[in-house]
This record gives sequence, structure tokens and C-alpha cells, in this order.
Amino acid sequence: MKKWLVLTAALCLAACGKETDKIGEASTVFNVLGKNDRIEVEAFDDPDVRGVSCFLSYAKKGGLKETVNLEEDASDASVSCVQTAPMVEYNENAVAKPRKVFKRNASFAFKSLQIVRYYDAKRKAFAYLVYSDKIVQGSPKNSLSAFSCAGAPAINPQVVQNQPNKQIHGGCIVEVSVNK
Repeated sequence: MKKWLVLTAALCLAACGKETDKIGEASTVFNVLGKNDRIEVEAFDDPDVRGVSCFLSYAKKGGLKETVNLEEDASDASVSCVQTAPMVEYNENAVAKPRKVFKRNASFAFKSLQIVRYYDAKRKAFAYLVYSDKIVQGSPKNSLSAFSCAGAPAINPQVVQNQPNKQIHGGCIVEVSVNK
């Protein structure tokens, strides 16, 4: 049973960051052999917050080392998360704990780039933190993006009429637990 749980966890972590769309790239250093060093831009939808998408830019080393998968990418990355649908919907219980919503290897084995989503229940807002880590020593370089329901266009209250477990907060429909 333990082997099954470890395998499932490994597959889930490997899947983080695979559901992205490449938006583009900008070349930063010319390399004679292999791809140029560059900044890549990708987009992905938050799996638990329908209507919010994140755009990520990160440094990518090219050259011969990338060709044989031995490069170590810089820890430089930036994230911006925005509303990309008319309404934002989420279940408050599902987003209550921090969650890794993106992960990509940044070296052969020991470094990764990841985005963790944090939920601020008091403000009905989300913070998305991008950073890199390494087994021995991570990097303090990071970037943060925030999305607030208050900043989104207001939703008509009739949308959740007769649904006691759903509340409107600005531009968000929040599913909450109904206390009995």
C-alpha cells in the first residue's frame, strides 16, 4: 500500500506544470551549439479556482548542456494571475490550505521551479508565490501575484438564488460549508 501511495504522489508531482500552454519566448543569449538562453512564457489555469489563469515567465539555459539535459536554469521567474472568465468560482474548503499549482524541474535532478497558491479567507483573495528550491540550498528570489474577488466585476445576486451554500463576494461565487 505504501508503494502505491508513493507512486501516486510522485505522479501527481510530475503532473504539476504539465497542463500549461506555451505563450512565447524571448532569446537572451546566442549559443552556437544548441538553443539560445531565453525567457519562456507559459499560461495555466488554476485547477481549483475556475476563471483564474496564471502567466509565468522564467529563465531557461540553452546551449549544449540543455541538449543533453544537464543545464541548471537560473532562479529568475515571475508570475501574474488574473481573471480570465466572466465569473470566478471556487470551493472555500478546497482552497483553504496552500497548494502547489505548478512545478517544473530546473536542473537535471535537484532544482525545481514552483508556484504555491495561498488563500486569504478574510479578504477573499489569493496569493500566488513563484520560487525555486534545491535540495541543498534554494534561492531567495521570488515573485508574488495576488487576485482579489473585490477587484473583479460584481456578479448579479440572482446567479446564486436558492443555493444556500453559495455566496457572492465581488466577482466571485464562493461555495461554503452550510452549518447545520
